[in-house]
Amino acid sequence: MKLNQTTLDKLEAILEESGYIVRYERGTFQSGYCILEQKKVVVLNKFLQLEGRINTMLDLIPQLKVEFDALTADSQKLYEEVLAMAALKQAEE
Repeated sequence: MKLNQTTLDKLEAILEESGYIVRYERGTFQSGYCILEQKKVVVLNKFLQLEGRINTMLDLIPQLKVEFDALTADSQKLYEEVLAMAALKQAEE
């Protein structure tokens, strides 16, 4: 997966299509992000560089309740890719 702005935009689109609000804020996040489950808000550390933002999103998306049917075809494909990468990463650990 390429680490560029387009990839980040596509990852953000997965969350937005599932009803999540993605915000970049200042804070002391040990993991680089904070999830407010009840309000469906994801807050990422605004000081992360592009690569850090993408890697954080890749770690975050498999943990969330994403509505697969609400996603566009492109987002569904990327979501499946993200899940496969997460499963591979977990298998390695």
